[in-house]
Amino acid sequence: MARIFDVVEYPKEMTDEIVHRFPETGVADLRIGSQVIVRESQNVVFMRDGRALDVFGPGRHTIATANIPGLVGLIGKAFGDRTPFTAEVFYISMREFADLKWGTPQPIIVRNPGVGLGVALLQGFGTYSFQVADPQQFVTQIVGAQGMYRTSDIENRLRVMLLAKLTDLLGETTATSNVLELIGLTNELSAGVRAKAQDDFLAIGLELKSFYIGNLKPSEKSAEELRAMGMLDMQTYTQLQAADAMRDAAQNPSGGAGLTAGIGAGMGIGNVLTDALSSASKPQAAAGGAAPGVMPDIMTPTEAAEFLKVSAEDVVAAIEAGDLQARKIGTAYRISKEALQDFLKG
Repeated sequence: MARIFDVVEYPKEMTDEIVHRFPETGVADLRIGSQVIVRESQNVVFMRDGRALDVFGPGRHTIATANIPGLVGLIGKAFGDRTPFTAEVFYISMREFADLKWGTPQPIIVRNPGVGLGVALLQGFGTYSFQVADPQQFVTQIVGAQGMYRTSDIENRLRVMLLAKLTDLLGETTATSNVLELIGLTNELSAGVRAKAQDDFLAIGLELKSFYIGNLKPSEKSAEELRAMGMLDMQTYTQLQAADAMRDAAQNPSGGAGLTAGIGAGMGIGNVLTDALSSASKPQAAAGGAAPGVMPDIMTPTEAAEFLKVSAEDVVAAIEAGDLQARKIGTAYRISKEALQDFLKG
């Protein structure tokens, strides 16, 4: 025989629960005259067949056809309106869920007018908070028939919404401000994200109470990673790859395999950087240099790939397989004209 609940309550604090269904499984067997106790910072939503019957705020409520008019067609007059009826009872926490974390799993690409490459990668993190604004809408659209719904169940969805608005706002702001100016506008950006995201939160019955940018800074990405993202042309890639090699050698004064130690390594990389910068900055070589279409004395894998009519990845694969001789400087390869010619001869 089904148990009839004469008293319905959920006394827990609901510190990380947004919604708790009573009971967690099945439905509640109630009747006219049953008591419903709703504590401070709670609301109760009565549902039946996916339709909300009523919402109760804090206090002690007695179920009657007056406060749940939808029951009139669900119960009979036999037994003096004491016929049991079933309903789904959802307790909703109306407290503010604060200090939730957000961050950028991948850097956000923004314009950086007048500085460097003209683009930059930004990473950031901070906190946000929300509160249930419309219990009935939240239960109907998000919770469904789940017995319990915690903040962890919706955090990923909310972070995606917030990051989409932040990316949109950064795109608008960098049309007139560079990255250095942008980093000084964290309060304004925080307020802008709150304004942009509010409608999306309200659409699922929530209110975005706060959004704070704790830190916003340029991302540290290598030339190879930037190129893989499609952000660098060949000229800029060559320059930054050589700069990466110089940085790595400075961090490792003893040098890597095949490099002379100390100052010699630094000088060698400096020459590579100078050659890369000078060759990349000229549409065609000066007198005595390599003319367009002529194989230069020293090449990057990308430059060698252009002569071989293959991808740079194929060239690197040939180097790592030992088929093509190359010198590794830091994290970058350099290929001599003679080595490439020997490779073509087989």
